[in-house]
Amino acid sequence: MKITNEEHASGGRYVAELEGHQAEMTYSRTSPTLIIIDHTGVPDALRGKGVGQALALHAVEAARTGGWKIIPLCPFFKAQALRHEEWRDVIN
Repeated sequence: MKITNEEHASGGRYVAELEGHQAEMTYSRTSPTLIIIDHTGVPDALRGKGVGQALALHAVEAARTGGWKIIPLCPFFKAQALRHEEWRDVIN
């Protein structure tokens, strides 16, 4: 699975490509040190393959590398953050 980042001035998205399909996790940047993850979209063809989880982990790792925090507004990401105590260092 390949995950890439598309960024623009006010936010961006992480895109996972697998088996000819794309899944995404979108975010808004509120400051240089804070993003809001607001949506995760996984097509039916990729459900149950861990794509959403991979996107969430990618976002956490990007936050750690970039030195920012995440506000989890997306219900999927918020549920994942509650399950992973080890992510608390980047969850706001």
